[in-house]
Amino acid sequence: MTVMDDWLTAACAELGLDPAEVPVSAVLDLARDVAHQVLRPGAPVSAYLLGVAVGRGADPAGAAARLSALAATWPVELGGDRPD
Repeated sequence: MTVMDDWLTAACAELGLDPAEVPVSAVLDLARDVAHQVLRPGAPVSAYLLGVAVGRGADPAGAAARLSALAATWPVELGGDRPD
């Protein structure tokens, strides 16, 4: 097991969630895309927004893909200089 697996198991137990239902890769990909293409503090906020959307019935993979696509098209002039 990895530290991520341990954390996921413990956090899910704390919140009464099933770890098998957590799309870890999709959430991490979304956070990476927003952090690199929009701004770093937007990554956790976007992950929260994804969670709210999923809690309201959105498909996790679809919602994450939509937000990642939005980040990919985010104009530099709105987000400032993009990190290399």
